[in-house]
Amino acid sequence: MTTSALLPRPGAGTLDDALDVLRGRRLAVLTGAGVSTDSGIPDYRGPDSPPRTPMTYQQFVGDEAFRRHYWARNHVGWRHVGRTEPNDGHRALAALERRGVVRGVITQNVDLLHQAAGSREVIDLHGRYDRVLCLRCSTVYPRAVLAERLDALNPGFVESVGAVADIEIAPDADAVIERTSHFRVASCWAPDPDGGPAECGGMLKPDIVYFGENVPKERVARAFALVDGAQALLVAGSSLTVMSGLRFVRHAARTGLPVVIVNQGPTRGDDLATLTLDAGTTPTLQSLATHLPTPTQPPTPLPTPLPPR
Repeated sequence: MTTSALLPRPGAGTLDDALDVLRGRRLAVLTGAGVSTDSGIPDYRGPDSPPRTPMTYQQFVGDEAFRRHYWARNHVGWRHVGRTEPNDGHRALAALERRGVVRGVITQNVDLLHQAAGSREVIDLHGRYDRVLCLRCSTVYPRAVLAERLDALNPGFVESVGAVADIEIAPDADAVIERTSHFRVASCWAPDPDGGPAECGGMLKPDIVYFGENVPKERVARAFALVDGAQALLVAGSSLTVMSGLRFVRHAARTGLPVVIVNQGPTRGDDLATLTLDAGTTPTLQSLATHLPTPTQPPTPLPTPLPPR
């Protein structure tokens, strides 16, 4: 343990302090992988997480062997995410939205567990694990449809690796599998966008934003509009290591909105926060759902999304 780990986080407070900051306010919520750990999906940077090297967009599009390895891993891992259930933290946020406390959720997760719990206003900042898109013609396929095609191309593959010890489920609907050199990757089977008689044949990619890839501008603008229409920003289960999430904390702090960060361990946004709470997200969100009253003032209309900063 380093000396810095023994120092208190900037703005460190208690649950009662968080209730004092958030009470009577309508909230925008930003969530990260820590919200889903209690559903059995490990995070990237939690205190007990193993070291991970996330895949980059450049690796995916530029290396056929790497892409084959990725799809083999994903073909096993995505099934695990599809079987997971929302936890009490997800359900607490959905309950707060129904009562008008939470205006909406911006999530860095791709697992769709907020929607499964009943949240209605959800911005999937980094995409969704259940969709695949063609980088040539932009056709979008349900991941389950691609699974059928990959099963046909690789009969028995999932069964052959499903019981081996070198599988590790990861937060991007992946699994770690060492032996993938024989795996056959599917190409886009939509009609040729140039009008030819053959199938498109373009490269398929999960509808997930990889490292080195930009979040779509329209999605970012919607997220900024959600923050601008709220009276406080609650961050739950994110280390805010990447700018795609940190920018909303910076924006909220710059515009004078209170920011409360709930996370186990320090975050990159702690210096900007009104209050930080070193705690698990599930019990904290449950407590907030129990004790935060519905704001008495009617909500203001969400502002029209502006171009991203």
